[in-house]
Amino acid sequence: MFEANPMKSRLLGNTGIEVSEVGFGAWQIGADWGTEIPKDLAISSLHTAVDAGINFIDTADVYGAGRSETIIGEFLKERNETIYVATKMGRGSSEWTDSYDQIAKAAEDSCKRLGVPALDLIQLHCIPEQTLMAGKAFENLEKIKDVGLIKNYGASVETIEEALFCIRSSSASTLQVIFNIFRQRVISDLLQAASRNRVGIIARVPLASGLLSGKFTKDHHFAENDHRKFNCDGQMFNVGETFAGVPFESGVDFAIEVERILEGQLPNANLAQKSLRWILDHEEVTTVIPGAKNPEQTRQNAAVSAFNSLSIESHEKLSDLYKEKIDKQVRGRY
Repeated sequence: MFEANPMKSRLLGNTGIEVSEVGFGAWQIGADWGTEIPKDLAISSLHTAVDAGINFIDTADVYGAGRSETIIGEFLKERNETIYVATKMGRGSSEWTDSYDQIAKAAEDSCKRLGVPALDLIQLHCIPEQTLMAGKAFENLEKIKDVGLIKNYGASVETIEEALFCIRSSSASTLQVIFNIFRQRVISDLLQAASRNRVGIIARVPLASGLLSGKFTKDHHFAENDHRKFNCDGQMFNVGETFAGVPFESGVDFAIEVERILEGQLPNANLAQKSLRWILDHEEVTTVIPGAKNPEQTRQNAAVSAFNSLSIESHEKLSDLYKEKIDKQVRGRY
């Protein structure tokens, strides 16, 4: 059934850091969407993650306007293990620029909230393409790395074109990209290039905003403050960040088809776990960062590291499903 192995780790790009192949995505604990997760429950989930072998947490300065980083900072004081925290900057403020002073200030503020002297990994947070490709942000990240404010840097991007630019034109150690069963173009167009250049891949939106949990029906109603409600068609930010760009009702149908294809695979695993396993079956991926709203979800996510790979036949069928039906429905540039 499942291999009884502990959490496995993978090398994070050219950083020399070994991180757990399942990480902890901390957007939800920022309370930016859906029902707010109480701080005590968030910290309990973080403890569960580390107890299960997770040593990589991904957050951002805009998650809850600093709430996520602050909670993580409180949590870090309670643990003695080596835990790597990746955060992000440059999103959510029309006043953000790529100047040295602004980047250094953002890094300093994140350090204060996290309670650390230097950031393990800072990522540009889906900044405008024109700003990204101007290259000045990377120059300034190098400068603040030289003064010891950050240890490594990378970028979270919206498109494969942006990712390839970062590989060609910067010394970024990591790229954070949307990668899941509904967004498979990354396999052919990015993963090998990243691997050749020793750039770590962090897979975000791994469950397509919950669609790949298989729990939703077409008549599901999301809360008004949930991005799955207010950004379902890209009203507020990139449409691909919600449901991986797939229209909700179509995504519900696709999830049913995915579940049928994976029936019999990994007995006792749910669809969310199988979907995470599909991502980890791509060895070029360093870590996947699902969110969790409670300790049980955290345990279920972490358990995926010990699962056997999905069958080659299942991968082929999911590839065919993507090419024949899903790809044409993904909205937005990617």
